[in-house]
Amino acid sequence: METDKLNRYRNILRTVFAEYSEWSTGDGVIAEMIEDPKRDHFEVIRFGWDKSRRIHGTILHADIINGKIWIQYDSTNRPLAEELVAAGVPKDEIVLGYKSERIWPYTGCGIG
Repeated sequence: METDKLNRYRNILRTVFAEYSEWSTGDGVIAEMIEDPKRDHFEVIRFGWDKSRRIHGTILHADIINGKIWIQYDSTNRPLAEELVAAGVPKDEIVLGYKSERIWPYTGCGIG
């Protein structure tokens, strides 16, 4: 993958994931973006307390694999794929990794 494109995708993911972290923080629950730059792994987790209930878990997870952004998990009501397209990522370079590969040809997104 060309370096400029890889850096552009990294920056887009950082920006979009930071926004999700801000939107998901509040009422005793913190959202935090995690990045592993060696593996091009990006994640947003939430943790804290909602009254007496402990909250801890992933709300978003994406990786850059072979030049495409793979969405591994999305539990939001603002679909990450739509946010990435709005940020300039071509739809065919987004793979919905959380869906069965049998469905990929029908999503309008990329195929891994």
